Amino acid sequence: MIKYRLAKKGDEEAVLQVIESVLKDYGLELNPKEADLDVTDLEYYYINNNGWFQVVEAEGEIIGSVGVFKMDENECELRKMYLLPSFQGQGIGRELMENAIEAAVQLGYKIITLQTNSVLIKALPLYEKYGFSEEKGIEVCSRCDLFMKKHL
Repeated sequence: MIKYRLAKKGDEEAVLQVIESVLKDYGLELNPKEADLDVTDLEYYYINNNGWFQVVEAEGEIIGSVGVFKMDENECELRKMYLLPSFQGQGIGRELMENAIEAAVQLGYKIITLQTNSVLIKALPLYEKYGFSEEKGIEVCSRCDLFMKKHL
């Protein structure tokens, strides 16, 4: 049974394991000291900072995640949207995306951005389907090469 829930303190390690597993399939590495630092303390970086973080579970195990991270009063960033490969193609990613966009609107943000890597070919069509478009010339994190933006 698939269950969506808000993240809580103590979920960090399981979320980091999901991220590492997905990244490994694309030849990318987990970096909890830089690009993935925000996952090491979900309360600090998300929950207590006008953000939001959701995990999805199957049989009580975390299999995916998505976060809304505050950039400033009007802009947030979609972060850490990962789903284990064996659960992809079942509409779970779509549900995570819809939940994150709804949370961003409820938190009062006007713009949502994301950074990704062009090798994550399964994610790019989903981002485009939900109205994200690529913005050129924007600096991205060390693991990313694309910046996308959507007006809410």
